[in-house]
Formats: sequence, C-alpha cells, structure tokens
Amino acid sequence: MSQDRRIKVYDTTLRDGTQAEGISFSASEKVLLAKRMDRFGIDYIEGGWPGSNPRDMEFFNLIRSEQFDHAKIAAFGSTRRAGVDVAEDPQIQMLLDAQTPVVTIFGKSWLLHVIEVLKVSPEENLAMIQDSVSYLVAQGKEVIYDAEHFFDGYLDDADYAVSTLRAAVAGGASFLTLCDTNGGRQVSEITEIVAVIKERFSDQEIGVHCHNDCGLGVAVSIAGIEAGATMVQGTLNGYGERVGNANLTSIIPNLYHKLGFQLSCGSEMRQLKSLSNYVDELAHRVPSRRSPFVGKSAFAHKGGVHANAAQKVAHSYEHMRPELIGNQQRILLSDMSGGTSIEMKAKQMGVAVDRKSPLMKTFVEKIKRLENEGHEFENADASFFVLLHEHFYDQEDIFELVSYRIISEVVRGSGRNISEAVVKLKLAGEEEVKISVAESTGPVGALDHAARIAFGAHFPILKEVQLADYKVRILQTGQGTESITQVLVKSTDGKKSWWTSGADPNIIEASWEALRDSFRYKLLREGD
Repeated sequence: MSQDRRIKVYDTTLRDGTQAEGISFSASEKVLLAKRMDRFGIDYIEGGWPGSNPRDMEFFNLIRSEQFDHAKIAAFGSTRRAGVDVAEDPQIQMLLDAQTPVVTIFGKSWLLHVIEVLKVSPEENLAMIQDSVSYLVAQGKEVIYDAEHFFDGYLDDADYAVSTLRAAVAGGASFLTLCDTNGGRQVSEITEIVAVIKERFSDQEIGVHCHNDCGLGVAVSIAGIEAGATMVQGTLNGYGERVGNANLTSIIPNLYHKLGFQLSCGSEMRQLKSLSNYVDELAHRVPSRRSPFVGKSAFAHKGGVHANAAQKVAHSYEHMRPELIGNQQRILLSDMSGGTSIEMKAKQMGVAVDRKSPLMKTFVEKIKRLENEGHEFENADASFFVLLHEHFYDQEDIFELVSYRIISEVVRGSGRNISEAVVKLKLAGEEEVKISVAESTGPVGALDHAARIAFGAHFPILKEVQLADYKVRILQTGQGTESITQVLVKSTDGKKSWWTSGADPNIIEASWEALRDSFRYKLLREGD
C-alpha cells in the first residue's frame, strides 16, 4: 500500500517519557538521546519544560551548542496564566529563553478543566490560547498547539472543543495536536473525531497525541493518521506517565512498512532496534523481549512445526523480514523442538548438522530428556553449542572432574563469609590428578576460581573467562529439598558473553555443570 502523505514524527521521550515511574535522564543523557534521534530521522524532539526543573534548563543550555541535521528541538509549556498579559507571564518568557526553533504549548479543550481546574470563564480560556500562540509566533517561533483532553472535551461539548482549536489557528499555530490525555478513547472514536476535525480545518495540519491506558496507544495513533492527521506524537519504547505513551517503536514501522506512509526516518529503519535498545540502556532498563518489531522474541520460533515452516517460507510465520527494522530471526530450543529447529539453530551458531542424519533422532531425544530433567537450552546457547559438538562430532571432554570439595565458614557478627573449594581433575589421556584450591565469598565463586586455576594452567586462554552473572530457579516446587535446581551462568571474556545451564537437586552440582560448559564453550570457540 502506497501513501502520498508524509507523516511527521514528534518524539516526547525526553519530556513525557520521563514522567514514567523509574525513568530519569540527566541533561547530558538527554543530549545524547536527541542526537541519536536526529540521526534516525525524527522530525521533532520535545526537550522538556523550561522552568519546571533545573535539569530541563540545563538541557536547553547544552543543546544550543549542538548541530542537528534534521530534527527540530521543541520547548514545551502551557498557555499564559489567567488575567496576566502574555508578555509579562514568566512561564512564557522561559519558553523564549530556551531559544528553540519550536515551542509546543498546551491548552484546555474540556469545559470540565476550564471551569473546575483553571476556574476561568470559557471566554478567558480562549483568549489565553490565542494570546499565547500569537505572541510566540510574533517572536519567530513555530508553534505547535497541543489540545489537552481534546477527545474527552469534544464528547462533552463539541462546539466548545472546536472553538479552542479556532483560537489556536487564529494565533497562527502550525499544527493542532488532538490529545487523548487520559488514554481512554476507543479506535472508532478517534477515527470519527479526527476525520471531523480534518474536514473542518482542511487547510490545517493535524496531529495526534495518545496514551496507552487501554492498551490501544498504538492503534488509536494509527487510526488518527489514517483519518487524516499528518503528525504523530509518542515516545520511544512507550515510556510515559501511568502505563505509558503511544509507542513510537511500534507506530513507526507500522506506518512505514505496513501502511506505506512517507517518513523522514524511512531510510534509517534498519536502525530501529538499536535505537530502542539505546534508549533502554540510558534509562537503565532491560529491553522487553516481547516488544513488537524490536523485541528479542519478536521473530523467535520455538515450536518445531513453526520453525520448519519458517525455514521453508519465512513469511509463513513472520509478518515481515526482521532485518528491515534491525532485528533477526531466532530459533529457540526446548522439548518442543524437532530436527528442523535444531538444524536451523546450529546453522545460526556456525555448526553444520544434517536433520536427515541418523544422529538427529537420538539428539532430539536427548534434548527433550535433558529439558525434562531441568536443563535450559532456550536461553543457554553455549550449552547447546557444546552438546552439538559432543553428539555430532564426538567431541570428548579434554578434562575429567575427579572430585570437588567445598567448605564454607560463616563467622556470625563479623561479616566474614569465606568458602574454600578444592578441585581434582585429570586431563584426557593422563593419569596424574591435578589439584587446585581457591577461596571466595561464596561456594560457587570458590568453585569457579578453583576450576579456572586448574584449567588455566593447561589452557591459558581460560584465564580470560570471568563469571558475569548467576541465576537460580527452583523447579518442581513442592518437592522440598528434592526439588530440581536450575542454574544459568553468564560468562564473558571481555569481548563476548555467553550463557550456560545446569540442573540437579544439588545447587553446587548444577552450578558445576554450567561452569564446565562455559569453559568447554570457550575452548571450542577458540579451536583450542
């Protein structure tokens, strides 16, 4: 589907997004995000509300020295106060002090807010809107008018809500943004109302600003665009007050790839996933696996039938090519996997196996048995990599664990917790037993250190490996101490990281299995 209309993308992550619980960016981080959005092709970037806090003022001071190739920076604020000359309103002056090319101001569209919240007459509210817009336009600013609570106001008193838009137009606003501030409107309501407004203001650019309180933020935003709006406002990754704003990382690919609208960021669409991850990184958030388009699970296949079909015809189980937005297809291994899943996953890891090989049947059975015993291969690719080499290439252990012993000492009240591990092992083809000893604050750390000392003496490359993360999950709850403990270990060599797994009723033995696979993976990858 091809569309002639070019849609402007207006990002408010730096202002509305920071109203989300637990989200905060420093002024310098906001500058970094703005520069990254500019490279991606975002049209407008709302930087904050001058005067609302020192951080936003610092951002506007910093951003003046930055050069932008495409995006326009906007300062956000409200209409003048009631009964105050616009030129004397401190908040309006702060908007000018921000020295941005664009100013976005919001005004009241809902009589409930005009009378009960602002406590002014309907006429004074209209004057506040027109005065503020016209004054800012006279100062050389492009003014975007956000009609707050517009859809609620329209459904309450359509004539008055429309009159607030006329006041903004009379003042010279370049865009009229219709806001679903409470996030409570349905798709059909947005479609109908935007179409009516576009018809009444046929020469005016219309925008939509929606929230996700009903889980419809993306849907109602797209409905507004299809009904005639030419600007969409939202935040990256859907950050925002309450449950969030309309999510631009879903809206943008829908508009461009699904509906064929023209976007300035269209040529950079393959950078969408990395942009999404960058925002999460600066916000100290773990990227959501389940995010549409950009999530790690967005193009992941677990069921054997699905994986088989996706291999033959990718779009049979994928709504688009993941590479178009910077994502990739992933094959997940589990007790639902078949030969095709294993062949595809192995190929992605650089290991050649033939699903028609007689070995495949026994390997599938092994995977299912190990998964049933508590092992995890879906998120432990390195353990799967080791298992492939064992089964298909007869790769034997180059070392044999003879025994290990761990002693933990806790001195109450002293804050002293010491664990000592003694590891005994033999290299393949040798009878001599190697012994290593190490201490740490916990038993797994001591075991890890002792093993690396022992292995590192013969394989120096293993000295690079460090334990980066450690996760424990109790399976078969209700079995008490007989429950299976599943351990996931993340290791790193400073350049790459990988996950391995182990499972056993004994948490130390489960940890050993995961650690062992980590070392074996490193050696196999390095060809040592």
